[in-house]
Amino acid sequence: MSSLLKQLSVYVSLLAIGGGAGFLGSRYLEAQKDANNPQTLPVVLRKPALAPLPASKSALIARGNPNFVAEVAQKVGPAVVRIDSARKIAAQIPKALDNPLFRQFFGEDAPIPEEQFERGTGSGFIISSDGEMLTNAHVVAGADVVDVTLKDGRTFKGKVLGTDPLTDVAVVKIDAKDLPTVQLGKSESLVPGQWAIAIGNPLGLDNSVTVGIISATGRSSSQVGIPDKRVRFIQTDAAINPGNSGGPLLNDLGEVIGINTAIRANAQGLGFSIPIETATRVATDLTTKGRAEHPFLGIKMVELTPARREEINEQAKGNFKITQDKGVLILGVLNDSPAQKAGLREGDIIQKIDGAAIEKTEEVQDRVEASGVGSELNLEINRNGKIQRIEVRPDAFPLKQLE
Repeated sequence: MSSLLKQLSVYVSLLAIGGGAGFLGSRYLEAQKDANNPQTLPVVLRKPALAPLPASKSALIARGNPNFVAEVAQKVGPAVVRIDSARKIAAQIPKALDNPLFRQFFGEDAPIPEEQFERGTGSGFIISSDGEMLTNAHVVAGADVVDVTLKDGRTFKGKVLGTDPLTDVAVVKIDAKDLPTVQLGKSESLVPGQWAIAIGNPLGLDNSVTVGIISATGRSSSQVGIPDKRVRFIQTDAAINPGNSGGPLLNDLGEVIGINTAIRANAQGLGFSIPIETATRVATDLTTKGRAEHPFLGIKMVELTPARREEINEQAKGNFKITQDKGVLILGVLNDSPAQKAGLREGDIIQKIDGAAIEKTEEVQDRVEASGVGSELNLEINRNGKIQRIEVRPDAFPLKQLE
């Protein structure tokens, strides 16, 4: 009896398999019969619709060429330079040597401390064949000596044409001709997930190449942790270390989309770059005007949240009372600033600028930066529960504020 049951189960299994194969076979024959009409294909066999490939060459290169990073490095590497800078530091005489009794004993033979130099190394990239290049301001700021070394080993004395501490952009020039140059791209259309390639001289290791992706765009200086800057940073996970500062961030076509900056020493696994549009705009001002002008209101501000509103009201001790949870609160106004001249006060809440609603400090900064020096900005503020409109004209950011 048991053997009979086993035989029956085998027959049933074979029938099931055969039936399944017959069913699929019939579906396959039907599909072949209607191959000229894709709309009649059965759902189980119809090929899924594929999204069309992006038309950009960038996407095609990345997908079709596994060695695109190597090709970008070979193409751009010769235009990436190492910048060694040095500045004199005032020699400090040890207190023991500065003692009058010591000097009286040694007279003119008293030992004099040797001249000291503070040295640094960074990167840069050539934007014109006659030797003009971009780098970070902190790489060459205050330098007495700037040496530029090309990938082929040639070394030139560099001249700093200008630096802008607010954006950390600088322009350096060397006396040379027919130099390799980079090709500038655009950062405005970047989206997270795109390829990012960095070339520079981290820790003195010349022409090092790292690769990653665009992690984010439009990072405000306060988000990055350097609120004294006027930059909307590109964030990348491509390794950027000391010495990379001033080097290019590239897309997969080898176009420069930003200037790398290792301005956050504790940013593990995070790199930041200055968008190339910002860098070229500042560079143009530096070479044509001698300085980059940034509109300036002269206010200290913070964006409101329910928790922050309660905290501020407790600290204000009756000087003013915040009754709303949104907007940008003015915490302080600098003396003789455009804000003070226009009548803005501590405790005012900025709600709109030129009719656009404002909720974040970055939005105020962006509006001011885009306005231009001397242009009129129309602010709608809430002062002690009453709406007021104030016109203010930004001045150029005073250099003494950066000292």
